[in-house]
Amino acid sequence: MCGIVGYIGKKPAAKTIVCGLKRMEYRGYDSSGIALVDGEMFLRKCKGKISDLDSKLDYENLTQYHTGIGHTRWATHGVPNEINAHPHTDCNSEIALVHNGIIENYLVLRKKLQEHGHILKSDTDTEVIVHLIEYFYKDNPLIEAVRMALTKVEGTYGIAVVSSREPERIVAAKKGSPLILGVGEDEMIVASDASAIVEHTRKVIYLEDGELVEIKRDGFQTFDINKRIVSKHIEDIDWDIEAIEKQGFDHFMLKEIFEQPETIRNAFRGRVLPLTGNVRLDGLQMTDEELNSIEKIIFIACGTSWHAGLIGEYLIEEYARIPVEAEYASEFRYRKPILNKHELVFVISQSGETADTLAALREAKQKGARVLGITNVVGSTIARETDGGIYIHAGPEIGVASTKAFTSQITVLVLLTILLSRRHDMTLEEGRAVIQALEKVPESVERIFGMNDSIREIAELYKDKSNCLFLGRGLHFPVALEGALKLKEISYVHAEGYPAAEMKHGPIALIDENMPVVFIAVKDEVYDKITSNMLEVKARSGRIIAIASEGDEEIKEIADHVIYIPEHSRIVSPLLTVIPLQMLAYHIAVLRGCDVDQPRNLAKSVTVE
Repeated sequence: MCGIVGYIGKKPAAKTIVCGLKRMEYRGYDSSGIALVDGEMFLRKCKGKISDLDSKLDYENLTQYHTGIGHTRWATHGVPNEINAHPHTDCNSEIALVHNGIIENYLVLRKKLQEHGHILKSDTDTEVIVHLIEYFYKDNPLIEAVRMALTKVEGTYGIAVVSSREPERIVAAKKGSPLILGVGEDEMIVASDASAIVEHTRKVIYLEDGELVEIKRDGFQTFDINKRIVSKHIEDIDWDIEAIEKQGFDHFMLKEIFEQPETIRNAFRGRVLPLTGNVRLDGLQMTDEELNSIEKIIFIACGTSWHAGLIGEYLIEEYARIPVEAEYASEFRYRKPILNKHELVFVISQSGETADTLAALREAKQKGARVLGITNVVGSTIARETDGGIYIHAGPEIGVASTKAFTSQITVLVLLTILLSRRHDMTLEEGRAVIQALEKVPESVERIFGMNDSIREIAELYKDKSNCLFLGRGLHFPVALEGALKLKEISYVHAEGYPAAEMKHGPIALIDENMPVVFIAVKDEVYDKITSNMLEVKARSGRIIAIASEGDEEIKEIADHVIYIPEHSRIVSPLLTVIPLQMLAYHIAVLRGCDVDQPRNLAKSVTVE
């Protein structure tokens, strides 16, 4: 969750570190801080957003510091305040440390440290690490003190450590939380993700679990926890700084909504084979024999990615006739799942670092399953630990509420459906028709953007409502779940997604003239069932917003508001029906004065359990 940055080089460190923190503010924005070293230590921390920290720094008087670390926090242990903000320091204020993760045995360590005379000031689990380092630092260099301290720690961490006694180096280490080192010209920058690095260099190394790195301005050396030297390969980041700028949009979320025609294209570009009605997904690294022998598929994910997995379940079962389950990652590892060698597990995560999903991945591999990944971030932990997979190619997603990553995940799942279905009952003509339908989606999404003003007008009418219900059937039940999640994530309106028929089994009790109900009511095989559900709501004075197929005039007689989407093939329907729901949530949140890109209590990448 939290974001950490460390810089050492020829430039003044403070400005570079704060800039990096701003790039990663979507990882956490409860509090922030910076520590700089040059024979002495400069420390500044504050509650609130990074702009608050920025306003407290006199950069002109900090130019002598060329080494430092910074942190933006998403609170786990201890309330957001200045004392609990990172960096944390030792008793003598010689060592400073920033941390992303959770230390599970911190209470035991805290007690032992206090017995040895250490004074711990915060309520955080992090502070015990820096005092452990202090304990071992008396007779050891910093790298060794950090290594020895980490042998006592249980839990997850991505850390960066500096000392005023050794200002010419930064020590960083990783276990379960992401950490990347950017390799520049006479400068190095270590960070939780590439967004803080790409402005300075595109050359990076990805630290693996159990690795430490000693960083100097002109080089680095990587070790494992047993002091063995580890050789690392320098890789290139394949996107540039413009990808993480707003480019004229008011919010990153709005920018990312409007990027979806291109990101959907990127997800299928080079993978569809229109002449043969098939697709190629070489990243799966599976032979035809292995693909044909699949008996069951399990999608494992959290939040929005789980909704995508549920859509994948509906698609693959319907078209490829292979049994599929969509599992919450946070539950999967604790319910003693039964797996065999003919079951294929996919883990889905935008960041590739989601802690619960990583834990489920490892549980599945331990049980002998073949595990593949669907992720956005090249070089992420999921990308490295799976047996193969599919990149969604959505580019950096900065808005905390996922939009373009969701539609890119669905696009990839449509491709997977075609790949598997063509090995079963899908004919050449059917495969060609599906690919043609997929290729039309970007243009259809652009047409939906033409409804933006109408959607904003609907948002004006309902922005002050406290509750909202989202209903859909079949493929559109997961879309209803996603629509509800978007609204509550960024506008703080209580919203629930349900299968439309389940409304009668409880939620109908909530419906009155103050309850807006959003129906996904496109022309498909359950259209008559959906309109019946709409009439049930209308009979109870509920206000109806319908997502409907272009040309459907009948629905105007039932719904209070209609948002039309272009005619389309059923298999790609979720790619279109979700777009108006994203736009509706966005406009309601803006009209309510909410911080769309940084909603309260949320962080982009959930790297703690």
